[in-house]
Amino acid sequence: MSSQYVVGEEVSDEQIVEDEAIDARIEQRASVEQEIQAKVDRNHPDTKGLTLEAEERMRAREEEIGRTRTRYDSRQDSDREARTRRRACEGSKERREEFQVRAASVEPWADPEREDPRVELEREQLANVNREAKRLAERLEGWSRAAVSKCLAERVAEGASLWSAAVGVFEDLQTGPGQVIPIASLAEVDRGEVSIRGEIKVLWENSSSKIAQVGLIEDESGCTKFTSWTRSNQPEVREGEEVILRGVKKSWHEGRVSVAVTGWSEISFPEREAWWAE
Repeated sequence: MSSQYVVGEEVSDEQIVEDEAIDARIEQRASVEQEIQAKVDRNHPDTKGLTLEAEERMRAREEEIGRTRTRYDSRQDSDREARTRRRACEGSKERREEFQVRAASVEPWADPEREDPRVELEREQLANVNREAKRLAERLEGWSRAAVSKCLAERVAEGASLWSAAVGVFEDLQTGPGQVIPIASLAEVDRGEVSIRGEIKVLWENSSSKIAQVGLIEDESGCTKFTSWTRSNQPEVREGEEVILRGVKKSWHEGRVSVAVTGWSEISFPEREAWWAE
């Protein structure tokens, strides 16, 4: 038995570089599994023509769907959504009560622990309040008899007479948010958007292509200028026609208040609607 040893054999630099290149190619060569997966990804109908970012987004979405499906309560009778809604309602109620407690420092009737003001009235007072509330509710659009009755009871319980309470409540509710207010009250209402009702008295010639219509609208209390912008894409009005302008924007010019019909506004025609309903 003999052994052979190679002693003193020199390896050139070129041989070293060639060996390293071979090793690098071996390390970078894809495995069989990688080649199969690459072919599947390349021919997948959902990934054809997608950028790398789009592919990553798609895979992330698939993974998220998978995690959702494997949640612990993914059974058919899962009450996850119901529990979420219930918790959201509880949180909303808690925040509302906290707000009412803070508001009670300014308005005592906002205190959630305080009883209904109608409980504090005598039987005869309550009867008069309910009778007056019925009368006012017929004149106030959008306010129920119960809501008006509570507002009246608050003022009467504080010592106001029924007459003064009725006047104050009517003025407050008549110009409240969402109410169609008298045109004469435009300057007094501290809101940027209002709703008015009246007759189109006159239409003027437009001074700009940005204006669709401009003119005067009038009710029993007064009149004001209105402007309907072209970009608002609102229906046209005619002279002598009664209209309701909801959600119009207030503006001032030379000390006079006017309204502008925007894209968020709504124009309705009571006479047209009554004719169509027949």
